[in-house]
Amino acid sequence: MRSGVGPVDATHDFLSKEYRAELEDLVSAFLPEAPLWVAVTEKDEPVAFMLLTGEHMDALFVDPTVRGCGVGKLLIEHALTLAPKLTTNVNEQNEQAVGFYKKMGFKVTGRSETDDLGKPYPLLNLVHE
Repeated sequence: MRSGVGPVDATHDFLSKEYRAELEDLVSAFLPEAPLWVAVTEKDEPVAFMLLTGEHMDALFVDPTVRGCGVGKLLIEHALTLAPKLTTNVNEQNEQAVGFYKKMGFKVTGRSETDDLGKPYPLLNLVHE
């Protein structure tokens, strides 16, 4: 799972190839210093990661090869033990992620027309209730 690229490509096909490459560079620079939780296989191979800052989940990426196996759910459940009113943002166009978060008990509390970098990819603001 190279810097979350596989999971990003699998769920963010609405982003341009150039913008995905830009995000990959940002993630690669950020990850070594980030407060993150990593899910690994029995062979200690990373298959998912979650970035938490206080009560906000900055990112959750699950390798496509294990999607649907409960790894994302386990990471969210762990985060909720640390922050019961967990918040996150999700690209509105990422319907799979929006559905997953709603199934996990998140509610939409707001919307922005652009992402955190000011690009025209609307974000939904979510909170767990």
